Amino acid sequence: MAVETERDAQLDPFRYRARRVVVTGAAHGVGAALLEVLAALDVGHVSVLDVETPSGPHDAFLATDLADQDSVSRALGHIEGPVHALFNNAGVADTQPPQTVLSVNYLAVRTLGEGLLDRMPEGGAIVNTASLAGNLWRKRAKQINEVLDLSVSEGWAASLRWFESNLPTLDQTPYNFSKELVEVYTLRSSRTTMRRGVRTNSVCPGPVDTALLPHFRKTTSDKIIDWNIREMNGRAVSPSEVATTLAFLGSPAASYVNGVNLDIDAGFSAALATGQVDFSGRT
Repeated sequence: MAVETERDAQLDPFRYRARRVVVTGAAHGVGAALLEVLAALDVGHVSVLDVETPSGPHDAFLATDLADQDSVSRALGHIEGPVHALFNNAGVADTQPPQTVLSVNYLAVRTLGEGLLDRMPEGGAIVNTASLAGNLWRKRAKQINEVLDLSVSEGWAASLRWFESNLPTLDQTPYNFSKELVEVYTLRSSRTTMRRGVRTNSVCPGPVDTALLPHFRKTTSDKIIDWNIREMNGRAVSPSEVATTLAFLGSPAASYVNGVNLDIDAGFSAALATGQVDFSGRT
């Protein structure tokens, strides 16, 4: 493994030479694209957590059911430090049971981030994959903070019980609510991690052209997805466009970027905020 000097890092801050990273959900889609991007950036070591073995370049594979607390805890015990970047990328759609959605999309994210923090040196980064679907979190800030106030040490059970009891009144789907949780958790945890020299950010892409897209069409409708794509830039986001952004946020090139939920939507959110979105054909 090449040894990266401080001079190397200054001259080429995007490189991952000698850096050890962890990626969840790397068998398909954005995670698979991220493995290719990291390899091109000369990553030192990649550990993958997934239920399926990835075909892309990696050094260690830990078969992990990210919907199961015990499985995630076992994986944590097998990850060797240092960990320079954690990419919490795995996610599932509402075609899965609601509690699975909350577990994979939020609880595993939090468990891994907090569980690996002690193994992350100064200059490290946690990058969570959220979604444009989480951008309405302000409407549910009170409920979201109730969930976030339940610590991981209390176990997943308390969060899942809260979710089961409150889902009927949230006026939100499990997937969207899970991504709202990730966005606010990113904001809240970034202060704590930065005090240890570790940055925390998230990416919030619009519809991505992966195998999950048909699942979103099934749960949301073709009409909504097609409208969203039309109003973004006429096409879905590509996996590599998300992966390269993830890699940037996890690299020293983003050394002063912290607590950001970064939209990857070709300006859709900007147009929405300034009244430039055409809502015709949405309903």
